[in-house]
Amino acid sequence: MRVVIAGASGFLGTHLSDHLRVQGHEVTALVRRTPTTEHESQWDPAAREVDAAVIGRADAVVNLAGKSIASNPHSKAYAREVMDSRVSTTRLLAETIAAAERPPAFLAGNGISVYGDHGDAVVTEETDSAGDALLTRVAREWQAATEPAKAAGSRVCVLRTSPVMDRTSPPLKQLALLFKLGGGAKLGSGEQYMPMISLRDWVGAVTFLIGSRDVSGAFNLCCPRTPTNAEFTHELASAVHRKAFLAVPAPLMKAAAGDMAPELLGSVNARPAALERAGYDFEDEDVREVLSAALS
Repeated sequence: MRVVIAGASGFLGTHLSDHLRVQGHEVTALVRRTPTTEHESQWDPAAREVDAAVIGRADAVVNLAGKSIASNPHSKAYAREVMDSRVSTTRLLAETIAAAERPPAFLAGNGISVYGDHGDAVVTEETDSAGDALLTRVAREWQAATEPAKAAGSRVCVLRTSPVMDRTSPPLKQLALLFKLGGGAKLGSGEQYMPMISLRDWVGAVTFLIGSRDVSGAFNLCCPRTPTNAEFTHELASAVHRKAFLAVPAPLMKAAAGDMAPELLGSVNARPAALERAGYDFEDEDVREVLSAALS
């Protein structure tokens, strides 16, 4: 298959590109500089420029572009950049896909944050979005930007990604070091549910969706059994052979994390119901398996 990836140089994009190439697929990366290989194509989302011929020849387009959320949570400019970097790239690709003679499939990055805080209630792809937290609002507009592709008949899969756990990348890279130094702590009450997924299952699930020509819609990319923050804290401490008796009070978290506080204290008891119905078989089903894979 011919797959075009925006955000191919990022952590997830790099691993997905490598995996697809190993499987024999032709991968073209959209880059913002002058291309250096035949496997790159230049684009400029700010100027709304992308090679329509490259998009039109693709079997699938994957958008993983977007400004990192690990920045200044108190900056309004940062919040606008987080929103704009995701919505503008998605809209440009969706409109270019819509204009193609044979619209390719569109796998559009998104976040599990779309749901907002749902407490203990089980959250599936059928659950409504709730609340007004920054990343919840971002995820709503991010998904809405895919509409031109969907209206044109493209097979659109919205990738509602939870934090991807791997020792080489945030958040686990920093958390594992903190826990090893004895600074492990639950956040607030620790009772909030905290969806996550291993890197190998994220890559596996997206690859599965690229090749599944008869599935579309929203997909929760998270392990089947979502842990609470307290369970995650216990399992990570155990994995690095440390104790974690500390707790960070919720008011302190809200003051320190700013607009990101709802992502740390809110509860999303997510299930990957659509992926399981489609036939994807998870390698890592719970927090212990996710951390074992991530830290190995």
